[in-house]
Amino acid sequence: MTTHTPGRISGADARPKSARRAHLALADGAVFEGFAWGAEGTAVGEVVFTTGMTGYQEILTDPSYTGQLVTMTAPQIGNTGVNLDDAESSDAAPQVSGFILRDPSLVASNYRAENSLAEYLTRHGVVAIGGVDTRRLTRHLRDHGSQNGCIGSEAPSVLVDQARAAPSMQGLDLVSRVTPKASYRFEQGRSWPVPFQFDDLYRPTEAGRSSAARPPEFHVVAYDYGAKKNIFRCLVDAGMRLTVVPAGTTAAEALALSPDGIFLSNGPGDPAALPHAIAAVRELLGKKPLFGICLGHQLLAHALGGATSKMKFGHRGLNHPVRDLATGRVEITSQNHGFVVDTSTLKGDARATHVHLNDGTNEGLEAPGASAFSVQYHPESAAGPHDSLYLFDRFVSAMRAAR
Repeated sequence: MTTHTPGRISGADARPKSARRAHLALADGAVFEGFAWGAEGTAVGEVVFTTGMTGYQEILTDPSYTGQLVTMTAPQIGNTGVNLDDAESSDAAPQVSGFILRDPSLVASNYRAENSLAEYLTRHGVVAIGGVDTRRLTRHLRDHGSQNGCIGSEAPSVLVDQARAAPSMQGLDLVSRVTPKASYRFEQGRSWPVPFQFDDLYRPTEAGRSSAARPPEFHVVAYDYGAKKNIFRCLVDAGMRLTVVPAGTTAAEALALSPDGIFLSNGPGDPAALPHAIAAVRELLGKKPLFGICLGHQLLAHALGGATSKMKFGHRGLNHPVRDLATGRVEITSQNHGFVVDTSTLKGDARATHVHLNDGTNEGLEAPGASAFSVQYHPESAAGPHDSLYLFDRFVSAMRAAR
């Protein structure tokens, strides 16, 4: 068991005077020292890292991070505080199992801030650790892979044992924790009243006018496997009326709602652990145009006879380059996934459409005969900032052609 102690942080010690010493222990025996932050207690989960320089609140509230201890590689986190508008989960609550930081800000300074990060984490019971050498931790995860870990103030050996006892992410169904219990309507577009946003600039169209002005033209059944709200907002802006349904909704139940199209959302965990969802998608193929994002992309691959596998440390961040194989165009994308589609296992007329330029992994696929397509990345996150919004228009075109 090796222990790494933190050095000075931004020229000063960011440890609050009342903070207790804490540790992050990994299942392979590596231990990283820091100080307790957020809620008291112990947190166990898969330790992953995200390279995003901004967006810590969106990361905290993304249901795809359920069951994970998220490491921010950007050093100072929390200086703009927390507000309700930027949350991605339906209840605006954090979804991560724990949070790992280098330099948590003691001051929240932004006119939109409603709480400090420390207050927000404490109120929602999220255990965090500050003062960690996140650069060393990230290198360790890149070399040895994402793995289970434990944050707490107990003896490091106790924390290592708890990390080793935690279930593996591979084979784990986490969707059941985050999917809604009942269907609901979603009608909020991206032009919801936030004073700093200008939707004409955020989503320009060929007409030079915001797509938020489009009246609803299509009815879409959206499977919520742990969806981010901003995805649904983009669908609404593109002219869709959404009926959001739980992950366990059968194909027959979805088709009984008379949709023009089917959407498959992002979500946490291993797609191979969701046989009921795969069966529903397989039955829906060819019945209605279908569009999937992230976990929805992986479920579509399984429904098409393909397979997925666990990545060494996944893709999580805001600047991932992806090439559209049809056009050669490169998109700057936002990503958050630990599993990947093996395109060699796809059957029928399914084919790859996008590829990650850093490692050559699959980032998109389509099955033209079934009017289905999907991407691994998050086109709603505005990393480009609007490089990938054409995908929502592509879904509209597919539904229009199917009429």
